[in-house]
Amino acid sequence: MNALTIVLALFAACANAAASVLMRRAATETPGGGGGDDRRTGGTAGGTPDRRGEGGGPDPPAAEGGHGPVGARTPHAVTVRRRRFWLAGAAMLAVSAVLQAAALAVGSLSLVQPLLATELLFTLAMGSIVFRRRPARITWLSFLALAAGLAVFLGAASPSAGRDTAEAARWIPVGVALACLVLLLIGVARLVKGPPRAAVLGLASAVLFAATAALLKEVTGLYPQGLATLLSNWTPYATAITGLAAFGLLQCAFRAGTLVASQPALTLGDALTSMALGWALFGEHIALGIRMVPEAIGIGLLAAGTVGLSRSPAVSGKWDAESAVGAASGPGRAQAEHP
Repeated sequence: MNALTIVLALFAACANAAASVLMRRAATETPGGGGGDDRRTGGTAGGTPDRRGEGGGPDPPAAEGGHGPVGARTPHAVTVRRRRFWLAGAAMLAVSAVLQAAALAVGSLSLVQPLLATELLFTLAMGSIVFRRRPARITWLSFLALAAGLAVFLGAASPSAGRDTAEAARWIPVGVALACLVLLLIGVARLVKGPPRAAVLGLASAVLFAATAALLKEVTGLYPQGLATLLSNWTPYATAITGLAAFGLLQCAFRAGTLVASQPALTLGDALTSMALGWALFGEHIALGIRMVPEAIGIGLLAAGTVGLSRSPAVSGKWDAESAVGAASGPGRAQAEHP
């Protein structure tokens, strides 16, 4: 197992997590000064009046000389801060893409993609600092299950490196199979509503994310042959198109339901599909025989940890529903930390 591959993949997961936290922070920035549910000014995460309390209404402008609600900001200041957070998140996404490409250049698809599932753990750690929330017990138990499952599975499976590029003839049947699977999942999603729809769309986006990673590995394998060869090949353009399609389906999944419904299918679906593509395209193999027992245990721990994290307030969205700066104290804060 290549140590450099592991390090690069973990850094890519860390960059992905930073991008998610920064973009979420941008989305929760409000004139009240914090982001999310600002109890100091009576506003909600969307800036609308809070009808639960008396005197709720839009945030009054700060008076000259610094008077007015504590921490209130002008709309212009809020816009500037949102842009800064969003641009920082976009930059981290770019860094993540470079690190993932580097990891795929020196390691197998079957190793890199499962390691990217640790993004959930980094999201928890970074978000706890940014949003000033202490994770609940279920979050820490899920953390241990996911970390242990990943270590057990990778240690038992010991994925082989395989080829740097796939045989051209293999891309057509694999591409057709992936397209049919995604279309089937989209069709099923149209027949259901709520959490089931979010889960199915999350799985469809996971398939496309795994396909994007496979194409990216092909690109890194072609790069040593020269830039002219790479640009004349179809894979760089297919990588961009597939990645955009995966991102679009993921947004649909988030609109259809919460992370509780979509995240387990997205995380596990990406890892398992990537391993299948690594075998089908690049000749990657995992150890079988007696090692299938610890591998099954590892997959079970991964599933339990992913589901547990997706159900915790730290990942489902309740965790960052209040102001990140000067969060509410007393019972409100206690409930946010220990639901």
